[in-house]
Amino acid sequence: MEYFAAYPSPIGEFLLSSDGRNITGLSTDLYAVFPEGLPTGAPLRLFDSAKKCLDRYFAGEKISPFELPLHFPPAGIFRRTVWNMLCEIPYGELTTYGEIARRVARCMGMEKMSAQAVGGAVGSNPIAIFVPCHRVVGANGDLVGYAGGIEKKEFLLSLEGVDVEKFFRPSRKKTTKREKHSKQNLG
Repeated sequence: MEYFAAYPSPIGEFLLSSDGRNITGLSTDLYAVFPEGLPTGAPLRLFDSAKKCLDRYFAGEKISPFELPLHFPPAGIFRRTVWNMLCEIPYGELTTYGEIARRVARCMGMEKMSAQAVGGAVGSNPIAIFVPCHRVVGANGDLVGYAGGIEKKEFLLSLEGVDVEKFFRPSRKKTTKREKHSKQNLG
């Protein structure tokens, strides 16, 4: 049986899920899963612990993925390896998709691994914040790839003390030299 609970955060309503013994999900948008609102369910002590942990996090305290029992849904070894590597990224620190790809390749005995494939696995992380996928950025400084949206990713990173102003935000279109030249010649 699956259990659900809402968590109101400074960046929106989150959806916690559990199998009764472990946290199995933390989604950044409760209403994407339950458009009509959360169904009534049995309260779990585990949800109380998870909410207290999230309260501490949003108050600016460091939390660890290992504070709560987490359980990933069935997935292949590749995704599970990536998700486990996400758990190793320290609070307030960043890594890139390419770096995770290199680590996964070494771990799986491969010569190399695609950063795009890693991006897919990171993007399918079912347990946001506790499994800190928001700490992964593009190699060229892009704040890309957060299912909850770039604004939420920026908020979480800022909360952890990361200077997000130095990163490119994909919502702002990069202007190529050709586009700059064209704009200058239009006036």
